[in-house]
Amino acid sequence: MAIFGTVVGTSFLYPSGFKTVTKQSAFSLSRRTTGSSFRLNCSTEKSSIKIVKNPPESTLSELGVRSWPKWGCPPSKFPWTYSSRETCYLLEGKVKVYPDDGEAVEIGAGDMVVFPKGMTCTWDVSQAVDKHYKFD
Repeated sequence: MAIFGTVVGTSFLYPSGFKTVTKQSAFSLSRRTTGSSFRLNCSTEKSSIKIVKNPPESTLSELGVRSWPKWGCPPSKFPWTYSSRETCYLLEGKVKVYPDDGEAVEIGAGDMVVFPKGMTCTWDVSQAVDKHYKFD
């Protein structure tokens, strides 16, 4: 099972999505499921958008990311509302996402991003996007 999270051990990505656990649970979980090969990656959460920078290929494989549908667009600016939670992995591009009720977030190639259900935002695509995506 792929598990990665923040250095403080509170936010982890499982095949079913991000889960928040206590520090104590995270350490106990990592020993039981991954032993000494536990790998932490830098992740952030801003405006309810979760971003993991450069997740390991093993995580992408275990989540089946490369089999998800693909979507792309040229540089543009457009509004978007998430009717379902979306997890995506950006292969190419650079985007600034402006949530209607939060702080702007920059995402780019190599980022795995989770957008919450119900979020309304504006995408400002500065470099053409190519991404794998999955709606839950």
